[in-house]
Amino acid sequence: MILAGVPSTVKQISMITAAQLRAARLLLGIDQRRLAALSGLSAPTIQRMEASETMVRGNVDSLIKLIAAFDAAGIEMIDEGAVSNSQGRGVRLKLNWRPAEADLDRQPEHKASRRTRSGA
Repeated sequence: MILAGVPSTVKQISMITAAQLRAARLLLGIDQRRLAALSGLSAPTIQRMEASETMVRGNVDSLIKLIAAFDAAGIEMIDEGAVSNSQGRGVRLKLNWRPAEADLDRQPEHKASRRTRSGA
């Protein structure tokens, strides 16, 4: 399968674990809603993926969006068998990483209006 326009890290990763997904999100310091916004997926989809027992379950398009969002945010997924001291799966920040368009410090906007007290 040819994945045109997809970052090379996405092409190299066959599967990711739920633990990698949670670790990558926590490394960025974002919540599930923010990851959903960055990846173009729904929050329930992120919750379902993180709740997987081992390998993340989801359709190929969702997995590609998720890994591409992590790649854009500066996260590298380490596949089983990749060169590392421990030879296990993992995640790490990319060398010389700087946030691109995704402003990770900005919280997602909430559309619910604030209720104010009047004349209390």
